[in-house]
Amino acid sequence: MTAGTKKLVIKVTAGADAPERCSQAFTVAAVAVASGVEVSLWLTGESAWFALPGRAAEFELPHSAPLPELIDGVLAGGRITLCTQCAARRGIEEKDVIEGVRIAGAQVFVSEIMGEDVRSLVY
Repeated sequence: MTAGTKKLVIKVTAGADAPERCSQAFTVAAVAVASGVEVSLWLTGESAWFALPGRAAEFELPHSAPLPELIDGVLAGGRITLCTQCAARRGIEEKDVIEGVRIAGAQVFVSEIMGEDVRSLVY
């Protein structure tokens, strides 16, 4: 990172089971990317399903931006990671996920959040 640059790491644990929390996480991530912030969005728990093609289009929440658009916004300038264990529990493999989504585990997450000038949020 260049001097003065900040990184935002967001872990979203909520999916369709908690739609407002889920939408807030994706919205904050997309807005941060659009604002020039370096963003790393982690999909864990029920949000893991949104790493699969077409799943975000099934998500609906009144008065919120469409989830596919938010995902595209994050991928345009940030990174999306699917938790290794969450993927395994759901039978999701690298070949199954949206282009641009990686699968990584806790060690990578910890290394990201421990960096200098990093802020982290959990939804």
